[in-house]
Amino acid sequence: MNGTASKKTRLSERGKKPSTYRRIVTRNVNGKSVIQSDEQMQTYEFKTVPGYEHTLVWVNPTTPDLREEQRFDRYPESVVPGPGGTSLHFVTFPPSSIFADPSFDGEASRKEALIRLRGLADHFEKEDPAMHKTNTVDYAIVFDGEMWLELDDAKTIHLKKGDVVVQNGTRHAWRNKGTAP
Repeated sequence: MNGTASKKTRLSERGKKPSTYRRIVTRNVNGKSVIQSDEQMQTYEFKTVPGYEHTLVWVNPTTPDLREEQRFDRYPESVVPGPGGTSLHFVTFPPSSIFADPSFDGEASRKEALIRLRGLADHFEKEDPAMHKTNTVDYAIVFDGEMWLELDDAKTIHLKKGDVVVQNGTRHAWRNKGTAP
């Protein structure tokens, strides 16, 4: 067994699977654009919520100094960026019926989210854990399937593949009322 195969085995044992590639472009010492890295990202599969997957692609906690080389070498203390910062996530939402199943353990799910979604899960409301509000501008694109964006007073907006939402620091929740992730 080579080193790569054993690494893939260890990652899958931790609930992660290959997802997508991240290519980072930066400037080198000569001032020219170069590929800094080209790597396969790992998708985190929540153990407590079947079908819920999360990939943190990039985060800048604050406004980056683009004269400096940008790195994303370790999982951040918070996936929610501060003023001037950015973050990019790929998320697969399971059908909402998962959360209504009698075997669903909400407390275990909350604990796992506090670890994986550092900084974001802290904003989930106790009465309705999907509802949250952060002081960020969020750009959401539905790549596949359908989603429902829930706003105050239970107002929902049905979203389909290709729809885009710009969410400006308001209270909201993402719901999958369909049957597929």
